[in-house]
Amino acid sequence: MALFDTLSFLLYWLAVGVFFLLVATALRFFRPTLKGIRGPPRSSFWLGNQGDIRYQGEVGDVEFPWLNEFGGAWKLYGPLGEERLALADPKALQYVLQTSGYRFPKSPDTRASVRMILGEGIAWVHGDQHQRHRKIMNPAFSVPQLKSFMPLFLRHANKLVQKWKDQEISPATGNDPVINIHPWLSRTTLDVIGEAGFGYQFGALDDTKSQHELSGVYDNLFVDSTLYPHRWDIVFRAIWKYFSPSVLYFLRYLPSREYQRFRSYQDFMRVFGRKLISQAQVDTKGTAKDVMSVLMRANEAEEAALKLSEGEVIDQISTILLAGHDTTANSLTWWLYELARHPEWQERVRDEIRVVRRKLTERGVDDFTIADLEGMSVMHATLKEAMRLHTIVWMLSRVAGQDDVIPLSTPITTETGERISSIPVQKGQNIEISIATYNRNPDVWGVDAHEWNPDRFMRLDKAGMTSVGVYANLLNFSAGIRGCIGWRFSVIEMQAIAATLIENFEFALPPQTKDNIIKRMPTGIMAPMADGHVGIWMGLTVKACGGL
Repeated sequence: MALFDTLSFLLYWLAVGVFFLLVATALRFFRPTLKGIRGPPRSSFWLGNQGDIRYQGEVGDVEFPWLNEFGGAWKLYGPLGEERLALADPKALQYVLQTSGYRFPKSPDTRASVRMILGEGIAWVHGDQHQRHRKIMNPAFSVPQLKSFMPLFLRHANKLVQKWKDQEISPATGNDPVINIHPWLSRTTLDVIGEAGFGYQFGALDDTKSQHELSGVYDNLFVDSTLYPHRWDIVFRAIWKYFSPSVLYFLRYLPSREYQRFRSYQDFMRVFGRKLISQAQVDTKGTAKDVMSVLMRANEAEEAALKLSEGEVIDQISTILLAGHDTTANSLTWWLYELARHPEWQERVRDEIRVVRRKLTERGVDDFTIADLEGMSVMHATLKEAMRLHTIVWMLSRVAGQDDVIPLSTPITTETGERISSIPVQKGQNIEISIATYNRNPDVWGVDAHEWNPDRFMRLDKAGMTSVGVYANLLNFSAGIRGCIGWRFSVIEMQAIAATLIENFEFALPPQTKDNIIKRMPTGIMAPMADGHVGIWMGLTVKACGGL
């Protein structure tokens, strides 16, 4: 009987969905929303330009030419004739992400997808509820709190160094082995967030049982679930905005690979999260400094009506774990790739680190401080440049909560040849935030925006730029009230691991055969992959080095 009731429920909503699909298609066909805005022709009525974006060979294959042709704002077609506004203009992005507060919320399909992956934590809630979550979580990511993690970051970075020397670089493997660096970096950052975030020893670098439990849910999570999705799913998501969140919740039970993988991840994390919470609750004296203990103390101090529920706290854990290790590991992976491609810059970074090391030795000090890392201007410039070229989350979606006018820093040309410096939008207008394209916009970064040039960050005129992102004016951590709450944690962690690795190893590209060419695959989190290897792969030749 339960199975019959569930089937009837699904068939009912399927029928409702088909009805809304037909109505929505008719409305979109007869009522364009972005009159005069230029953009690429739709390649399919059913998919619009979403097929071009989701099935492109690499991130940027279609967006970068569109930026070049149409400027910082252009019209895209979504499924079933829907018109979408794509933005890569800094003033437009500042307006949507910063100036307007919550007036441009995440689109319904984006929120539903986030809920499937991360539950009802800070990444899903909106408006007053988002403010409530952020207020309670802020103390856990304060600057003094993050500075206390510096020894922890360095300890795990040095542990990775020793693991490579013991297991990857040995007489048995040859002097210059090709190492897939991504899983190693992912395991390192997982251990970091385990200890710094929850006071928990995952043992990912030690191949312990905990690591094996987590590896099953994290390994290739976004590759398996978001790379080249079924065409029907792209069309299906276009009608999600017509359903309430309570109905969309049940989509997690759909049998396709996208939904099954995220459901398995969330189910695991909710069980695992309760285990972590029970451990944090043992800290009765309030001395623990991990993120979860600080968050729970802040939550206990809040008035009852504003406290996070146990379910909300558990879903914060899923968010902190995923965002706190996977994106950082990917950013470091792309950084080492670029230094392998540009050995002259790699040597400049290493020389800078050695100068600092000599000063530490003269003072009788063993470890870098945050001040030491902050003073490494060459390393900083290369990290920022790698993040600019290889943004991990490469697109965001927003929707206009009311009729509005979006300003532009650089005018665009309409279909009639008119030059306009603002775009009126109607309530409900879907907007695509093209992070990867903004990060390569020549109007922002110069005529060499597609080229590797860390010097741009050493001579950047911030006063002459439109303020957009929270870090280096990049959009990697988003911006405004929904900017990544843990961005400082990630930056300090990257600096510590980066300095430690470059001090100890030299990185080079392996033979560039067809099987080894790295591609920027358009998964939910942009992943490095190669035709000759399964899953995420960033193979680099690694050679031990050392000395002052």
